[in-house]
Amino acid sequence: MGQQGKAIGLILALVLVVLGLNSVYTVGQWQRAILLRLGEIMRTDVGPGLHFKIPFYNRVQKFDTRILTLDVRPERLFTSEKKNVIVDAFVMWRITKPATFYKAASGDEQQAAARLDQIIKNGLRDEFGVRTIQEVISGERSQVMDTMTRLANKKVASLGISIVDVRIKQINLPAAVSQSVFQRMKAERERVAREFRARGKETAERIRAGADRQRTIILADAERDAAKIRGAGDASATEIYAKAYSKDKSFYSFDRSLQAYRRIFSSKDSTLVLQPNSELFRYFQGTAGARR
Repeated sequence: MGQQGKAIGLILALVLVVLGLNSVYTVGQWQRAILLRLGEIMRTDVGPGLHFKIPFYNRVQKFDTRILTLDVRPERLFTSEKKNVIVDAFVMWRITKPATFYKAASGDEQQAAARLDQIIKNGLRDEFGVRTIQEVISGERSQVMDTMTRLANKKVASLGISIVDVRIKQINLPAAVSQSVFQRMKAERERVAREFRARGKETAERIRAGADRQRTIILADAERDAAKIRGAGDASATEIYAKAYSKDKSFYSFDRSLQAYRRIFSSKDSTLVLQPNSELFRYFQGTAGARR
């Protein structure tokens, strides 16, 4: 009886340990949990910490409430021009309502991800179908992602999850479509370049015409002012000559002759052929010439 009693006691101790271990559970800071009773939800507000349950009668289902990432498989989509593009996107989502998520997806993240994948693909197909290739590649890419995030949140509300963000990683074009888009963009850039060159040429011609006009005006004004100044100078010189001549005609004639000699004989190689009795040499003929 002693050995049998020890065995029974050991079994009871093991049972108590198993029951104790199954009576306690913990929920992490990043988790939320629901408490089930024979498969039915009893509590949906089980937060982080240490909790107790009835062994084998209650079951705990835990959910990760951190942001999860789903890579959507690349999908071939058609634009409004009936051109196909290959779109690669990803979704960031999280579980916000554990009870709803448990009922809608049986608490299975893979099942929820598969449904979310299809929702995102359908949304992308709708958004790309009303836009051109040019718009989805450059013009409205961010708008497509914002619209997708908003619409997808409405569709996944029944799953107990929320979409944090929808991002398009890349948009690839088939070779034929890529070449067509390249040629179209090249033609558009060349057209814009021609417009800019035409505007620049027109502006340059306008600037040159204005500069030529200003140059003509400035030169005309300068010639006019120069003529006035030369006229005034000539008048002053004539007046000075007249006054000098009237004071002493002989001296004036002598001074003018000296100036003429300086100009004529300014170089050693100067040669002048004249008659000896020329008027130019009258001051070289003695005082007789000076009295003339």
